[in-house]
Amino acid sequence: MIELLGGACVVMAGLAGGFSVGSAFVALLIVLDLVPRLVQLTRAYRRSVIFESALLCGVLYWSCADLFGWIVSMQAGWLVIPSLFQGVFVGMFAAALTEVLNVIPIVAKRLRLSPYLFALLIAMVLGKVVGSLVDWLLLQPK
Repeated sequence: MIELLGGACVVMAGLAGGFSVGSAFVALLIVLDLVPRLVQLTRAYRRSVIFESALLCGVLYWSCADLFGWIVSMQAGWLVIPSLFQGVFVGMFAAALTEVLNVIPIVAKRLRLSPYLFALLIAMVLGKVVGSLVDWLLLQPK
């Protein structure tokens, strides 16, 4: 009975973690307006479902590949295609993050936080650095 209860707790923790990561990913896509901007840039308004489906399929594939430990062995020539897609995704994501970072000074000015803007940015950077160090040094299995 205790093993069954422990298994149920593990399942609930896994589902809760999956929901939180998934909702954070969706919130990030909504904040960055990644799909609408891509549709606007390519002028493919009627084909926006294709962009959304491609994003969903990529997330599902890479989640399963990570969860089940899928390994694909390819020759060096075939690695050009996934590398190209990954480069396009990272480039679009970086451009979207840059646009979001342009919002910080505007919001700081409207909320009258301009004198504290430097401290706000330093706090964001230090939070990212400390979070990464905690993850790499303490939470990763050795």
